[in-house]
Amino acid sequence: MYRQGIAGFPYYLGIDSLDQIATRDDRVCVLNILGGESRTVTPVSHAFSGGSVVFGTSPGRSGQVLKTAIGDIPVFNTVLEGLKAGHRFNTGVVYLPPSGVRDGVAELIRVNPELRKIVIITEKIAVHDAREIRAMAQANGIDIVGGNCLGVADSWSRVRIGGALGGDHPEESLLKGSIAVFSNSGGFTTTIAQYMATAGWGTTTLISSGKDVYIQYAARDFAHGLSNDPRSQAAVLYVEPGGYYEKDIDWTKPVVACVVGRWKSKLTRAVGHAGAMAGSGDSAEDKERWFIEAFGTEGIFTPATPHASAKGALVTNIADIPAALTAVMALNGVDTDFAPRGSLALKPWIANDQGLRLPPDIALPLVTAPAPYAGQIAALSDQIGAVIARQSMKDKSGASVMDGKTQVTSVHGHTVLDLALLPLNAMFALPLVHEIADAHDRALLDIAVAAEVNLVGDPILVATDAAREAGNAPNAIMAVAAGITGPRRVERALACAQALIELFAKSGLRDGRDVGFDTSAITVDDDTRRLFLATEDEANDPRPEAMLAAIAARGGRSVFLTFLQGLGGRLSRDAILAAITTTIAWGPLVRKRISRLTAETLPWYLRLYGVMVGATIPGEHHQSGSLWGIARAERFQNWTMADLCCLAMTGKKPGPTEALYIQILIGLLISNGPGAISAQGAKGAVAADGPQTPERVQINKAMMGFLTHSGYSHGGNGFEGMAFLLDQFRDSGLTDPTNPGHGLDLKAMARKFALAYKAEKRNAKDLGQEVRALPGVHHPIFKGKPENFDPRERFIAGFMEERGEYNVFHQFYRHLVRELFEVGASPYVFCVNVDAIIAALLLAVLWKDYQSGALTSRNLETAAFTVFLFGRMIGAAAEIDDHLNRGRNMDTRTPASACGHVL
Repeated sequence: MYRQGIAGFPYYLGIDSLDQIATRDDRVCVLNILGGESRTVTPVSHAFSGGSVVFGTSPGRSGQVLKTAIGDIPVFNTVLEGLKAGHRFNTGVVYLPPSGVRDGVAELIRVNPELRKIVIITEKIAVHDAREIRAMAQANGIDIVGGNCLGVADSWSRVRIGGALGGDHPEESLLKGSIAVFSNSGGFTTTIAQYMATAGWGTTTLISSGKDVYIQYAARDFAHGLSNDPRSQAAVLYVEPGGYYEKDIDWTKPVVACVVGRWKSKLTRAVGHAGAMAGSGDSAEDKERWFIEAFGTEGIFTPATPHASAKGALVTNIADIPAALTAVMALNGVDTDFAPRGSLALKPWIANDQGLRLPPDIALPLVTAPAPYAGQIAALSDQIGAVIARQSMKDKSGASVMDGKTQVTSVHGHTVLDLALLPLNAMFALPLVHEIADAHDRALLDIAVAAEVNLVGDPILVATDAAREAGNAPNAIMAVAAGITGPRRVERALACAQALIELFAKSGLRDGRDVGFDTSAITVDDDTRRLFLATEDEANDPRPEAMLAAIAARGGRSVFLTFLQGLGGRLSRDAILAAITTTIAWGPLVRKRISRLTAETLPWYLRLYGVMVGATIPGEHHQSGSLWGIARAERFQNWTMADLCCLAMTGKKPGPTEALYIQILIGLLISNGPGAISAQGAKGAVAADGPQTPERVQINKAMMGFLTHSGYSHGGNGFEGMAFLLDQFRDSGLTDPTNPGHGLDLKAMARKFALAYKAEKRNAKDLGQEVRALPGVHHPIFKGKPENFDPRERFIAGFMEERGEYNVFHQFYRHLVRELFEVGASPYVFCVNVDAIIAALLLAVLWKDYQSGALTSRNLETAAFTVFLFGRMIGAAAEIDDHLNRGRNMDTRTPASACGHVL
């Protein structure tokens, strides 16, 4: 079958005018009508066009229907089956996968002599197939639009054929007017129409040409249809690099051309929708020149340089199209189609400045959004806290990440190297508020934790002492304490936090420390009031008053606490804890940095912090009113988290240098990313409870997960490093490990050990035994390099050098790794890792106490393990909170296909 096309064209073209592209008389058959994209788009097109789709095909689904707002569309196995059922069509739409497009087009042509047009939505059609499709269409007198397009539409006839031009509500975008649109981009076809409407321009025909290697209905074909369409007074083109489709075209009507894609000239391969790669002379710059020459202008149209002529204008930003079009049409004496509908100026509906003071030109005023968005935004504004999408979190984290190149971990955007230099209470706050807490909030955190550390009279103390007596390592002892700090122990504290957040959620409060905030409109019923007040059973608990006195002494400010104190009656410790946590969390909460769930669970974390630190202190030192001889008021009003942690490890308040290095050690140990064993233990415990039902997740059990996944290899290596250093220096006569004039020949000591270790390795090999690992050296990530290192050790070395400080144990380790290599005991220079740093820094801090007998070697080794646990407690809190908010049920398990059996 051969049809005569338009005279004068070197190839077949059947469409003489743009008003023939999409008409109310067209009847459509859709191939793969039940596919994912078509199932969504076709019903909208069918209804908008008044019922243009007569049937569709989907092999194996004959007899089914695609439901639409104006009736069902029947489905057949083949096109021929649909024709035999009595249906007739002149237009085919192809939603087939790329490999099936050629055969689908062939089927349409072969069985339907009435076929006139085909719209191909599919992208990435093979070049060979595209050529054959072109040949078949030309031989049979059929016009094709696409592939990789969103179809065609006509605003005058209210018809849409193919894809999603105009979106889900085409009547809002396809407004009757005088401008035709031809675009390489489907999505921008709709956007351009919407932008034009803001300046008062409507559309006639809109064509998404697509931009695969072959553009079947191209710019030259469009130009012909434009010249013969009496409705279209001008056209807008959206043009991408690649191909010569737009070159040397005689545009008989005004045109605004938007040429984009200068960046694509830097690519080395095709990028799908971006189309055929620009060859020689068809880059974005080349196409810009074609249009400038065709229009006779001096350059690109912008608001600052409005280059335009009666023939047209060139823009490189779609936002400039409306102004350029208005300028060109004014030169032709043509006014807009209707009154402008707004402007393209930024009109923010929602703003979140994160508390920053922005310059006036950036801090744009909010405008009321049109319906239905205004109502949705109002509802969103009433919602307090962030909403985080759930996903599979196996081996992933939204809290921590390790840099693969530097091997330095970050927690909520802060590297452990930076965190190590911050006050310890800021580190403990970070997992809870995702920000670095200021001095005020850190002081509140100190008070809240201090109120939980002394466990006198608590069953936890009996259990942890029994665990200690049984010879358990520090992690197991802390796990006992965490296990007892279960949901019932924090039930009222969590309820108090939830109640406070609910009471203030819609109050307009921005800062939880704003004690001048007017709370008169906030009312509390009797049940809620009773929730906050102490019961008769708590009459003898001195901590509420001590906490309030400490808050006053430290200059603490809390609108929540002020509000609670106005209720009349004695506040419970739970209520005061909830007021503290809500004060700390409120700013991040209203800025949507954290979720409401995170804010409501903070009391549990702070109670766990205190209980777990307290559990490391033997029971004999927990006395009524004092802890290891330190009075309650002193601890509540003056002590920091660093002081409390040092007290737990050493039995005394640290001096400034001691506190600094304990702080640094804990900071460096916070996290090794989500792949660390300890992090996996915490995440797995949350996943097992089911974070999709967050009220079931037991945060204390998740803490136990981190603790049970810590041990002598992961966490206790500093323990072994301490024992190793004690062996090397026990009889050395060392008095001051911070004095470089110690008189010891460290190199000789290291060489002696290295030679002995080499002989030990040789002997073990002869006997077929495993060689013992040296604590504090080596790092598996940098294995195989001539000289490897741990970035945390480098950080400590640099820090100490800047301060002019010295550590003999650190220097011994540095000599040791060098001598192991020199004597042939190691194939390359091992690194001094963070476990060695734990041992070296702690031993230097505690050496005098060890020499005096105040601390035993067992005490020192336990301290090295405990400092790791204190650090990872912070990292575990971050992972638990993240997984609770973000994870899915059981999403850390390993698929059966990835598991193996070892005989």
